[in-house]
Amino acid sequence: MENLALIDSFSEFKDNKLIDRVTLMAILEDVFRNALKKKYGSDDNFDIIINPDKGDMEIWRRRVIVADEDLDFENEEITLTEARMIEADFEIGEEVSEEVKLIDLGRRAILALRQNLISKIHEHDNTNLYKQFKDIIGDIYTAEVHHVRPRVVILVDDEGNEIVLPKEKQIPSDFFRKGDNVRGIIESVELKGNKPQIIMSRTSEKFLEKLFEQEIPEVFDGLITVKNVVRIPGEKAKVAVDSYDDRIDPVGACVGMKGSRIHGIVRELGNENIDVINYTNNIQLFITRALSPAKVSSVKIDEENKRAEVFLKLEEVSKAIGRGGHNIKLAGQLTGYELDVIREGDVAGTVADEDDVELTEFSDEIEEWVIEEFAKIGLDTAKSILKQEVEDLVRRTDLEEETILDVMKILKEEFDS
Repeated sequence: MENLALIDSFSEFKDNKLIDRVTLMAILEDVFRNALKKKYGSDDNFDIIINPDKGDMEIWRRRVIVADEDLDFENEEITLTEARMIEADFEIGEEVSEEVKLIDLGRRAILALRQNLISKIHEHDNTNLYKQFKDIIGDIYTAEVHHVRPRVVILVDDEGNEIVLPKEKQIPSDFFRKGDNVRGIIESVELKGNKPQIIMSRTSEKFLEKLFEQEIPEVFDGLITVKNVVRIPGEKAKVAVDSYDDRIDPVGACVGMKGSRIHGIVRELGNENIDVINYTNNIQLFITRALSPAKVSSVKIDEENKRAEVFLKLEEVSKAIGRGGHNIKLAGQLTGYELDVIREGDVAGTVADEDDVELTEFSDEIEEWVIEEFAKIGLDTAKSILKQEVEDLVRRTDLEEETILDVMKILKEEFDS
């Protein structure tokens, strides 16, 4: 029974995809030789024959025939009488090979051997798995949802490897069900005991950069370079791109006709608003582009302190700041400068009022035609609408009272948050 159990352990691993034939044979031989040393004191005169295809093995012990009275080392020598019981014409000085049955090692030795075998192969698998995923840190990987927990989603790839997607590495709008395919980057591989824990992320800037590489052929081919990526996951992102080929428009190539190329990336990221910006070494121009869609009048650079004063017309301030301050925050991160927005005409150094927000910043919650209706009567910011009476807006626009109330609710929540 012990013999069969051990052979079963061997067979269990012979088709293991993470372990090659030579390594498997080396592990098995090492395990058996350790067992032989414990039993016989030495394994020098033992031959181990392993057949990984069939999942079986044989152990043979070689001993030299000596006269019955000259037997000194039982492990390495055999008496002439014993030898002739195996084969009648044996003579002193010849070598005898006998098969050692696993059961001869003893029941405890077999149980220990089995445990040692399983442990060593798992250890090898874990080492290989660690190296395998360590080499692809920062690359996009796809796996299937195995089960969903409150603070983590457990994924399994085609090889059966477990990948962890923590809550904080998920985009806020992410919602997964068992069986869903999930894309993200391999962010890290950590050893928990002897077992590697593979961490996936969908919030990393590297994920967005790799999506550009995967979805846009010119980026993949190296014709367009992604210089920098900053993002607020699920909300807004800015990507600076450049090309060494003057014939290529890097922004146009990334966005595509009517947004056709970038649409798939936006959808993957839960409708994250992505601004693609033409990179330049001219820092004033770069800051101006980074604050898009606002039109910047001028920029004053403080190179030593990495600060910049950005001057804008009153109607451009809310665009520069953006909803929740996202636009100016990301522009600062993208350029590496702390940005102070100043209204033209204000006393120098006076920071612009950041309270009001352009209505277009709510385009993901308010339909475009509704925004256009408000714009027709000169209401293009959140505060300009909130100051109005509902009855007056019903009279001056083609909007229903319910629609106006819904819009006001959304705008109030922005200022209450």
